[in-house]
Amino acid sequence: MMWLTVLALIVATAGLLRWRRPAWYWLSFGIVIAALRIRLRYAAVMDACHLTVPASRFRLAMARALKREVPRQRVPRLLWLRPTRTGLLLRIRMWPGQDAFEFSSAADRLRHSFAVHQVTSREIKPGIIELTLTAFDVLKDVRMPVKTARDLLKIPVARVEDGSVHYRDYRETPHSVTVGATQSGKSVFQRTVIKELSAQPVALVGIDCKKIELSPFARRFSALADSPDDAADLLEALVARMEDIYDTVRCAQRISADTPDAEIAANIWDLPEELRPVPVVITIDEIAELALSAKRNDQRRDRIITALIRLAQLGRAAGMFLDIYGQRFGSELGDGITMLRAQLTGRVVHRVNDESTAKMTFGDISPHAVFAATQIPNARRGTAIVGYSSGEWTRIRTPHTSMRQAVAACNRHAHLTPDLPELARFKPALDPVPAVVEAA
Repeated sequence: MMWLTVLALIVATAGLLRWRRPAWYWLSFGIVIAALRIRLRYAAVMDACHLTVPASRFRLAMARALKREVPRQRVPRLLWLRPTRTGLLLRIRMWPGQDAFEFSSAADRLRHSFAVHQVTSREIKPGIIELTLTAFDVLKDVRMPVKTARDLLKIPVARVEDGSVHYRDYRETPHSVTVGATQSGKSVFQRTVIKELSAQPVALVGIDCKKIELSPFARRFSALADSPDDAADLLEALVARMEDIYDTVRCAQRISADTPDAEIAANIWDLPEELRPVPVVITIDEIAELALSAKRNDQRRDRIITALIRLAQLGRAAGMFLDIYGQRFGSELGDGITMLRAQLTGRVVHRVNDESTAKMTFGDISPHAVFAATQIPNARRGTAIVGYSSGEWTRIRTPHTSMRQAVAACNRHAHLTPDLPELARFKPALDPVPAVVEAA
């Protein structure tokens, strides 16, 4: 009776943890159960999912010659199984004739067969693939890891569905566009990016024609425009700064026959630290407010789009990066939008109200990403699809960052705000910080 009581208590504890704390359940019980299930059912699952290959011709010929039973299908070899905090990693060697697409196509069947929440696959090298099994819904309650790989212009912004962390790395992906409908979590994503950037030695520049999204962070912004006219002037001032930076890089090159390759400057990161200008991150809150125009020949709009395209084409080497946000991003915004999109490597789509916006963002990446973006439920605010130029895509969700948290971070790091002489006239006018009255 005592053993039955202990067993019942263990089962009840496991069930309670699986319901209330799936991460704890996975670390305490789930890893062992899942590993045993995969080990015991691996061959049967591979056969049921059509991931096996026929026996070799030599073995078939030998079986016919000796009148023996036809050899069974060959199962891909499981090299190793490694547990993680959110699931399992399987390293598999494929047989000749198999390809990685077969495993990615069978991901949903593998998910049901192994009784896990998500299965994704990627090719490590020719003949070797890695299956990532996610044991529970990581995006249901997003919690960022305590330790993340932070670096200059590399910030953690969201959790990926396989349990890893999604980073916004400006040096790898200099320009990005983020679209999403109202109440989709796009503003929370923006706050998270600004909050993380506020602690870094970079200049923040904002364009906010709604006048309410970026103005609370004014103490950390080196320049802020709140009207289309000011935005046109600010963007042209940024283009002028970019040209001055290129002149600085050119003067520092001084290439000669005995100059080492590592000392030839081609961007600001090759310059000595004392000559290196501060990087600039430009946040545009609503692109439609700048691109839409009722006039047929709007000179102000042409100035804005031309400056944006020039910054997107040439800004990376000058340390100038674009973050464009909007509810819509389509050809109806006018001439130049498609050309601008071609320069925006980073693509993030939250829940959208129409398929055309997802197609405009992901149409040149993957049709599967377009479909996934249209399937984001209303109840999952902050969930988004991230597309990569390689054609791959993944699902992420941003942890909730309140306006107060983002403002507090910007105020706390206001001393890091650099003064840019070229943008001095766009520096936001700040109210004095209210004095704290101590209780008597």
